[in-house]
Amino acid sequence: MTLVFHIATRAAWEAAGAAGKYRGDTLATEGFIHCSTQEQVVRVANALFPGRQDLVLLAIDAARVTAEVRYEDGGGGEEFPHLYGPLNLDAVVGVFDFQPGADGRFALPAALAECDWDRRDRQSE
Repeated sequence: MTLVFHIATRAAWEAAGAAGKYRGDTLATEGFIHCSTQEQVVRVANALFPGRQDLVLLAIDAARVTAEVRYEDGGGGEEFPHLYGPLNLDAVVGVFDFQPGADGRFALPAALAECDWDRRDRQSE
């Protein structure tokens, strides 16, 4: 399973449940939804969302995404995954509270490290 991650506000994620798809805040303005790899997501959160208390981290199975997934230069030659269309909710395999520490900086949620993605994948087949 290839996972990509997206940082969303809790309100936007809850609205997606009612709408049946998640569009994020950049699909309409930039043409894609920004995502990150697991190695990138904490750095992105600390750069763009320091201290934000209203966030969730979506773990997305890239193979289940119905929109096109492209890895593109996000600046400095580093490639980031982008979703070129709305995110179908059944591609989201985990939703984690994404809260900063007391210093306002993020770390990967402990619950993410505890996930047995291989087992989860077998259960969904």
